[in-house]
Amino acid sequence: MEYFDISPQISSEIAVFPGDVPFRRMTSLDIQKGDHLTLSAIETTLHIGAHADAPSHYHIKGESIEQRSLKIYFGAAQVIWARDSGTNRVELNDLATPIISAPRVLLKTNSFPNPQNWNSNFKGLSVELIEFLYGKGVRLVGIDTPSIDPSDSKDLPAHKAIHKNDMAVLEGLTLTKVPDGKYFLCALPLAIKGGDASPVRAVLWDLQWLQNETR
Repeated sequence: MEYFDISPQISSEIAVFPGDVPFRRMTSLDIQKGDHLTLSAIETTLHIGAHADAPSHYHIKGESIEQRSLKIYFGAAQVIWARDSGTNRVELNDLATPIISAPRVLLKTNSFPNPQNWNSNFKGLSVELIEFLYGKGVRLVGIDTPSIDPSDSKDLPAHKAIHKNDMAVLEGLTLTKVPDGKYFLCALPLAIKGGDASPVRAVLWDLQWLQNETR
C-alpha cells in the first residue's frame, strides 16, 4: 500500500469517554433536499477519534494546541506491536522490539478494537516505558486507545511523564492493519485557540513509495 489511514471515521457512532461530549453533526442546508448547497456544523469533544493532546489538557501551565510546534507531528515514525502481559499499562518488556529507530513511536496494543464500541479495559503506557522512549530520542508517542493512561486513572502518571519530558502524544489511532516497521507520519492538529486537544487525520506513508514519489 502507498499509505495507511490510521484515523477512525468520525460520526455519531464513534465512542467517547463516558461523560464527554459525543459527536453530533447538524445540517442547516441540504442539497439533497433542494437547497442550493449543503451546510452543516458539528458539536464534539476535541478528544474525538485520532487526536493530539495538548499539554494544557494535563498540566496547569501547559501549552494549548495552537501553540505546539507542528514539526513533531510529521516525519519518520515507527509502529511497534505491544504484547499483552495482562496488565493495564504497556511495559518495556511488552514491546515486540526494543530497538527504536525513529523519533516518533506508535504502539499497537489491539486493546481498543472497535472505535464505535467503548471498552474501559484498554491499555495505557507505563512511566518506565515513556522514560525509556525519551532516552532513545523519541519525541512523540502514539497509541491505538483513547488514552495513554488507563480509563480509571485520576493521577495520570503517563501524561505527567510526557509533560516532564516535553513529548507529544497521539491517541485514538487505528493500527490493526499496519505492519510493524518504519513509515512517514503526518498527523497535524488544528490551530484551535486555547484547545486542550485537536482531532487529526493521521496517515502513515510507505517510505519506499514516498522516496519514489519525491525523486
